[in-house]
Amino acid sequence: MKHKLVPVAAALLTALTSYNVAAESATDILTDGWEIHGYGSMNYRMNDGQSFDTEFGKPDYKTAGTYGKSSAQVEFVLKKHTEFANGVYSDFIVRAEYGNGDSYYYSSPGSQKWNNSAQFEIKEAYVALGNLPYLPADTEIWSGRRFLNRNASGMSGEFWKQSSGTGLGFETKFNDGQRGGIAIVSADPEAGSLDGVPPAQGGIADGDRTTLSSLDFYYYGVKGLGGSLDFDLKVMHQANKDGDAADSGVGVGVTYNTSYYGFDGWSQTGLTYGKGLASNRGLNFGSWNSAPDSDESVFFTTYGVANLGTNWQMGSEITWFQALDTLFGAEDLQRGLIAVRPTYKVNDNFRWEFTASYGYENGKEGYWGRTGDAVESQILNGEVAAVFTVNADYFGRPQIKPYVSHIKADDAASAGHLGIKDGDNETIFGVHAEIWF
Repeated sequence: MKHKLVPVAAALLTALTSYNVAAESATDILTDGWEIHGYGSMNYRMNDGQSFDTEFGKPDYKTAGTYGKSSAQVEFVLKKHTEFANGVYSDFIVRAEYGNGDSYYYSSPGSQKWNNSAQFEIKEAYVALGNLPYLPADTEIWSGRRFLNRNASGMSGEFWKQSSGTGLGFETKFNDGQRGGIAIVSADPEAGSLDGVPPAQGGIADGDRTTLSSLDFYYYGVKGLGGSLDFDLKVMHQANKDGDAADSGVGVGVTYNTSYYGFDGWSQTGLTYGKGLASNRGLNFGSWNSAPDSDESVFFTTYGVANLGTNWQMGSEITWFQALDTLFGAEDLQRGLIAVRPTYKVNDNFRWEFTASYGYENGKEGYWGRTGDAVESQILNGEVAAVFTVNADYFGRPQIKPYVSHIKADDAASAGHLGIKDGDNETIFGVHAEIWF
């Protein structure tokens, strides 16, 4: 009897050993490594012999020149990607940034910052897991701090769609290239403040928090109209709000991706609606979303780049932002921008760049205390730049771009809203260096 049990025990041992080998091999690492990407924007501008802080209304769709005020903005994105034998993968993404929005020119005295504005910051830090065997195929889950589904207009450079904060999400892909997902992202407006002291003055969080949250539903890549359509729905909530402040909001939008309106190139068109907390372009969520309950808006933007021939390319943008009641607390606020940027390639390493834009802003008499000439603003902007680059394509980078830009407002009151101190016009000289990698 004893001898008969030996083969049985051996068989059991073999089976257990084989199972362990299979289980271990499923989690064997096939590929593992780091990727590094980033961005740099360095803008040297002088006016009356001094550096200056204004962007001449560019964030408000009034101009489209080379006005980014960051004197030295640096961004690094680190990605740790690992793939396993059973098809599962993991990503760890960290985005670090320094100097965004800081217009001062620094020397080298040692510690150059005395407050906490625009220091070295971690903007994203999250983990994503994909192809887990107990979830549908081509599915990814993530958790952490991130920018989710960002889109920026072409020449104003403003992010009109994003969810920026900390949260978690689920996304799956389909055979025809479509993808859909659900996410919740939260952000604290008080982050970095104390007793009403703004973060820029060294405050830290205190008291009840008015945490903002956005529940995102999205479905992207639907084929149609000669391109593809992306659909977004965001339902927002804010804690501990009372009075006239909105504690909820809803934003919906559709994005259309296609050629350059039937010509060679590409374009992207967005149409959104937002109410309450979502009134800031409908799909633009972050710690900035506090709003009066009466805020309601529609937003339209279309932009892209056309290939006009061997040497000519052109970027363009048309944007309209309209209050349906109030917007940013201003009754009947309207903002619009029309901008074009043709470029001419002289050779592989040099191109000329020309920019022209028309910006418009208006509202009901008395909005933000404005009366008379200050109520309506019409802004013209023209710019010429010589671009020294390693690749003279429209998006060729790195590059060094000396430029001269002239801004003309319809009156001195309108010019004053742009940061122009004297008269109704201003000429700016600068050199912008930029790299993407």
